[in-house]
Amino acid sequence: MNRAELAAFLRTRREALTPADVGLSGGPRRRAAGLRREEVAQLTGMSVDYYTRLEQSRGPQPSPQMLTALARTLRLSDDERDYLFRLAGHAAPERTGIGEHVAPGLLRVLDRLDDTPAMVLSRLGETLVANRLAQAIFGDHTARTGLARSDIYRWFTEPGARLIYPPGDRDRQSRALVANLRAAYGVLGENSPAGRMVAALNVASEEFAGLWARHEVARRFEDHKTLVHPELGPIEVDCQVLFTQDESQVLIVLTAPPRSEAAEKIRLLGVVGAQRFTGASPEAP
Repeated sequence: MNRAELAAFLRTRREALTPADVGLSGGPRRRAAGLRREEVAQLTGMSVDYYTRLEQSRGPQPSPQMLTALARTLRLSDDERDYLFRLAGHAAPERTGIGEHVAPGLLRVLDRLDDTPAMVLSRLGETLVANRLAQAIFGDHTARTGLARSDIYRWFTEPGARLIYPPGDRDRQSRALVANLRAAYGVLGENSPAGRMVAALNVASEEFAGLWARHEVARRFEDHKTLVHPELGPIEVDCQVLFTQDESQVLIVLTAPPRSEAAEKIRLLGVVGAQRFTGASPEAP
């Protein structure tokens, strides 16, 4: 671990960002450019003291999980993320296209979406980051581990995962999820997390096995869908998607026409929040 170089790198990356770059309000009394240490710590999920010690070359070795969170907060590119890991004494993560590191370009767009639900998903349907309105609809699944991190896996193994869609739309959603997984499988191969998920789901779900045998392949997201919130009821939304260049991640944005009933329900999501889900938590689209 190169503490001096790590400290300098963190400090320069922090000072290169503005509050607006990470979705924060700058406020009228900022005396210096860049983010404050306490803002980096809060966004990363660490104590201010811990982060301060890192910048002062006297902190303990950060874990890979902490470095991943720091890379996201500081909006690092893949190369910068790898450099951060090596400075901290860890091997750089493999670039398999399904890691925790969120593409900075997608994060910059997400940071500016505070009035409509939006989230970033991996190839395997893992929610990498979601804004507060998306969490109010789908719940917060970013802390899930293993195969259960994927909304595809949960859809076929957890009955409560389907409550977010009306009964009449669930068959279509099943086909879309399997087609998305087939596309990921084609890119990543049998000896990959995609392959392991396919093997597990073929055993766990007869429905999945039947759909997998159809060999449908598509990165499919419905343009218009109805989602069911436990408190607000059905919400009709339009779905826009933005892929990274290699299509390893996708930003999903849900919108409703201005002054519509659905737009009012989305506004109310900010009031209802994610506090009053009944039954099992709904899942990501």
